[in-house]
Amino acid sequence: MGDAKVIPLGDPGRRGPRGRRSREAEVPGQRGERSERDGGQESAAETPGASGTGGSGGLEQALARGVAFLRRRLTGDYEVDDFGYDAHLTDELLLTLLRPVFERYFRVEVRGVEHVPASGGALIVANHSGTLPWDGLMLQTAIRDRHPADRNLRLLAADLVFQLPIVNELARKAGHTLACAEDAAELLDRGELVGVMPEGFKGIGKPFAERYKLQRFGRGGFVATALRARVPIVPCSIVGAEEIYPILGNARMLARMLGLPYFPLTPTFPWLGPLGAIPLPTKWTIQFGEPIDTGEWPPEAADDPMVMFQLTDQVRETIQHTLYELLVGRRSVFF
Repeated sequence: MGDAKVIPLGDPGRRGPRGRRSREAEVPGQRGERSERDGGQESAAETPGASGTGGSGGLEQALARGVAFLRRRLTGDYEVDDFGYDAHLTDELLLTLLRPVFERYFRVEVRGVEHVPASGGALIVANHSGTLPWDGLMLQTAIRDRHPADRNLRLLAADLVFQLPIVNELARKAGHTLACAEDAAELLDRGELVGVMPEGFKGIGKPFAERYKLQRFGRGGFVATALRARVPIVPCSIVGAEEIYPILGNARMLARMLGLPYFPLTPTFPWLGPLGAIPLPTKWTIQFGEPIDTGEWPPEAADDPMVMFQLTDQVRETIQHTLYELLVGRRSVFF
C-alpha cells in the first residue's frame, strides 16, 4: 500500500481554490458529486445508462467511485495535512456515511449559512448537547454541503476524544484537533473555519430538564483566540440535539470507574443494550447568526478581562436568544 503525502495545510501548489483539490484533479466517476450532496440528481440524459429510478446507471456510478476510491487509497494518491486531516477519506467515506443521517434521519434544516465567510479564517461558536456529539458532526456536514464555497469545518474536540482508540484516528482524519489555543490559532492563521462548543461536557451531559439552557462558556478562551487572529465570530444555534438521548439521570460512580465525565441514564440506555445507543429521530434546525467583527478591537484586547467578558456574553446571549426563537417556531420535536 502506498503512503499518503503529508503536506503543509496551506501549500498553494497542491490545492485548488478555497483550499480544496482543484476540479481537474478529481478522479473519474466523481462528476455530479456536488449536485448529489446538495440533494440534486443527475438526469438520465446526463448519466449514460441511468434510468428515471436511478437503477443500473446509479449502481455503476457508485461502483466506479468505489473503485476509484480504493485505487487512490492503495496507491497513496491522497493528501494528509500536518494536523492529520485526510480530505479524501473525509469527503469520500466519512461524510458519505453522515449524509443519510443528516438528510433523512435528522432532516436538518440549515439557515443563515450565508453568514459563514466564503474565505479566510472564522470561528464558529455553537451550543453543545445530545449526550453524544452528533451535533458537531451534523454541523460539519451542514457547512460542507450547504455552504456555497464547500468549506470544511475544523472542530476543536475535548481530550477524551483523542484518548479513545479508533475514535482518535477518525477524529484526526476528519479534520478535528485538540481544543487548545495553539491549534486553534494555527488553523485560523491559515484561513480555516474553526468550530468550538464552549459548553463542553457541561452542555452535552446536562439533564433533560435543563435542555436548551446554555451552560457557562468557560473562561472565554475562544474570544481571546479570535481577537488575536482578528477573525469574525459566527454564533450558531442548534435545535433538535437535546432530545435524541434524553438524560434522566447520571450514574456518577460508574462514570468515575470508567473515567468518563458522566454516564447517562436515558429511557433506552443502558436498558436496551446497544439498541439504546440509537438516537431518537428528532427534527433539527441549525441557524448561523450574523458574524461578530473582532477587527475593531486592538490585538491587546485579548488580554483585557472586561473585553473578554463582554464578547463572551454577547455570543452566549445571541445563541440563547436564537434557541428560544427556534423553539417557539417549531411545530414538533419530531416533525
